[in-house]
Amino acid sequence: MLALFALLAAVMLANVLATVFFAITVAYLLVPLRRGLEARGASRWVASLAATVVAAVGVVVVLAPLFVILFLRLSDILELAALLPDVVTVEFLGMVETVTLDDVVAVGLGLLQSVGRAAATAAPVVLIKLTLFGFLVFALLLSGDAVGRTLLALVPADYRDAATALNERARETLFAIYVLQAATAVGTFAIGLVVFWALGYDYVVTLATVAAVLQFIPIVGPSVLLAAMAAYHVAVGDLVAAALVVAVGGFAVAWLPDILIRPRLAKETADLPGSLYFVGFVGGLLSLGPVGIIAGPLVVALLVESVDLLGAELRVDGGGGVGGGGDDGGKSDGTAGTAGGDAADSLQS
Repeated sequence: MLALFALLAAVMLANVLATVFFAITVAYLLVPLRRGLEARGASRWVASLAATVVAAVGVVVVLAPLFVILFLRLSDILELAALLPDVVTVEFLGMVETVTLDDVVAVGLGLLQSVGRAAATAAPVVLIKLTLFGFLVFALLLSGDAVGRTLLALVPADYRDAATALNERARETLFAIYVLQAATAVGTFAIGLVVFWALGYDYVVTLATVAAVLQFIPIVGPSVLLAAMAAYHVAVGDLVAAALVVAVGGFAVAWLPDILIRPRLAKETADLPGSLYFVGFVGGLLSLGPVGIIAGPLVVALLVESVDLLGAELRVDGGGGVGGGGDDGGKSDGTAGTAGGDAADSLQS
């Protein structure tokens, strides 16, 4: 009956499942903070509200640099736009195409109008989802312990240790995933400083900051910035700079942090081999979109933990000589236990 109602709720709430999922993961991580505040004398309601505010501040901290940079560098951006030539001639395979600045402005204004209309249409939905996200985080922090105890009570007594282990593994993995995301952004900022300085750009800190913030956007990430920079260089006729920013920047800023930082830190923070984390990250992203960044590695981590638990159980049974107590029985069970352990070790390696 519970599974039926859960399936019905998933169907009815399909349009907000991503919001619900992210709210659950954030609340899951904030439970220790809420408990710490309660231990210092705060009421459950106040502690839950304070933890929810911390989550909101975290979102603002991530997005604020883009707006600050846009405000501080708007005049510089307009000056760069003024340097664009009135006419750009592109020749490729004998074909010549001439693009005027007026054409580009017209296309840009049309694109801005389309984006503006789409943003205005989506704004009420986004606001509702953000409100739902905040209410969900607060509600889960306020009553999450009761939900957890109820779910644990549904697990047979013999398997509650396994359920507890999976719960701890899920919390550690979620914490590691969010830490990895922040660490990847910081790494992108550091690499961006070096790369943009080496390529001779003036506003190194600004470009590195934008690249770091864009790292939080799935799939595209810093590639948006690099594509815009390359397009500008092509427009002003500097094809070498365009090629360099695509090749060097694409490798070092857009690609290297995901390959170098995420897998290495996954082993340290989530006790998950980098190869398995990368499989979960890419598979989840391609299968589920932005939700998959969190769901993919989480599912892989829970699978690894389940294999570990199964391997440990098979080792215990084999060591106890279950199944008749004879020499042959003990040997066969021991072999099964070793096989289960080898399976778990091979999955983690």
